[in-house]
Amino acid sequence: MTESKPPEPHDHPEDVTQHVGYLLKRAQAALRGAMDKVLREHGLTVPQYATLELLALHPGMSNADLARATFVTRQSGNVVLRGLQEAGLIARPDTADHGRARPARLTEDGHARLAAVQTAVYAVEQRMVEAIPPKRMAALLTDLDHIAAALEE
Repeated sequence: MTESKPPEPHDHPEDVTQHVGYLLKRAQAALRGAMDKVLREHGLTVPQYATLELLALHPGMSNADLARATFVTRQSGNVVLRGLQEAGLIARPDTADHGRARPARLTEDGHARLAAVQTAVYAVEQRMVEAIPPKRMAALLTDLDHIAAALEE
């Protein structure tokens, strides 16, 4: 029986700024900065905007589900929800029907604010997407999904 050798690690550039992880973080930071800029004009943060988008698609999501989907802790998610509720953009029942979950829904003002900001946010995404040749977009999306799945395992 022959011994199998472990796979060779991928070669890494000596310059850390050329590593995949660094370049992913740079792209994420640039996206976040561009989104922060346009959202500030509408009085929203990125987590608040993401919460409004998700509640528009899935009314009644719980704080825990929204926190996971917007990449914040449950405590931070609760702060986001409280701020949106105080601004009149979402509504939640005063008490939970069962357990501790208080499902959130957009108010009319929440739908209006979301509609007002979507054009600006989608323009940021369009600027980002235009940097990728259309024939490579499907592969990029697949690769990003594979990267996330590999690290989540």
